[in-house]
Amino acid sequence: MRLSNGIRAAAIALAGLAATACASYPEAPRYSTRPMPAYGGVAAPVSPPAYTPPVYEAPPPMTAPVARIEGGALPPPGGAYAPPPPAYTPAPAYAPPAASSAPMTVTAGAAYVIQPGDTISGVGRRFQTPVQNLIDLNGLGPRGAITVGQSVILPDSAVDTGPDPYATGPAPVGVMVPENGVIPPPPPPPSGNPALPPPPREPAVSGSVGTAAAGSTALQWPVRGDILRRFGPVGLGERNNGINIGAPAGAAVNAAAPGRVAYVGDDLVGQGLTVLIVHRDGWRTVYGHLGSATVDDGADVRAGQQIGTVGLTAGDGRPSIHFETRRMQGDEPVAIDPLTVLPR
Repeated sequence: MRLSNGIRAAAIALAGLAATACASYPEAPRYSTRPMPAYGGVAAPVSPPAYTPPVYEAPPPMTAPVARIEGGALPPPGGAYAPPPPAYTPAPAYAPPAASSAPMTVTAGAAYVIQPGDTISGVGRRFQTPVQNLIDLNGLGPRGAITVGQSVILPDSAVDTGPDPYATGPAPVGVMVPENGVIPPPPPPPSGNPALPPPPREPAVSGSVGTAAAGSTALQWPVRGDILRRFGPVGLGERNNGINIGAPAGAAVNAAAPGRVAYVGDDLVGQGLTVLIVHRDGWRTVYGHLGSATVDDGADVRAGQQIGTVGLTAGDGRPSIHFETRRMQGDEPVAIDPLTVLPR
């Protein structure tokens, strides 16, 4: 019991000392600002002054400029000022240009009644009318098909030159007829396509003139006249496979060499009335745009024999025929320039 009271007294004494120590402890260390006494002849360093942080001042608020700023284009490299471009003005609405001239038309006239044996090219020859005009006026299609008894409308400019071997019907009422039976002269050749001088004449020897380019077949001119169109390209992807020879309408067209007639008709598009003759050594000759044919399919002809007449359907602006010379190469009849195989 006595020991216990001693321990309690010691604990109370320690608690009192701790409370006294806490009450006397300084809040922060205190340093003297006076120089410390010299030690060993050297002055002690002076403590630096206490740190004082700088006072922060906020910058003044930023504001937009009040004055108006004018903009503009940069000056050109030369230094001179270039004014701004004018304001855009939309273009006026497009209006198609007025036609310079009225389209060409063909006025319908009288009608001709198709007879047995008539052809559209024969009708065109008789009435001095391009076949294409007849096709357009009557809606005959690309082949110009006609039937017996059909009424074919003629243009009002048609002139009846009299019965043709392939247009034998009576003269329609209202169609012009040449005065005193004289056929009006054909129009001159179109400008820019002047007629070339005819080739020189050479005497015929044993019914044959000149030599062909190859083989023993000799060819002669089917008719004498001006060369209106030559062999070769004619523009826009088209090609002339022969030559066009101008001569008086109705002049005789002769076989260029002996052979056999293989075709007579006007079913070939763009060829008009045509005669095709097969010769030996693989040669073929073609006579297109004839006014009439005087031979039949399968007939044997001699060189210089008449096979037809000069027609008006070649589109050369004057009477003419289309003449081709071809030679077989394998199964293909290849077109050859007639001027290279006809006599000079």
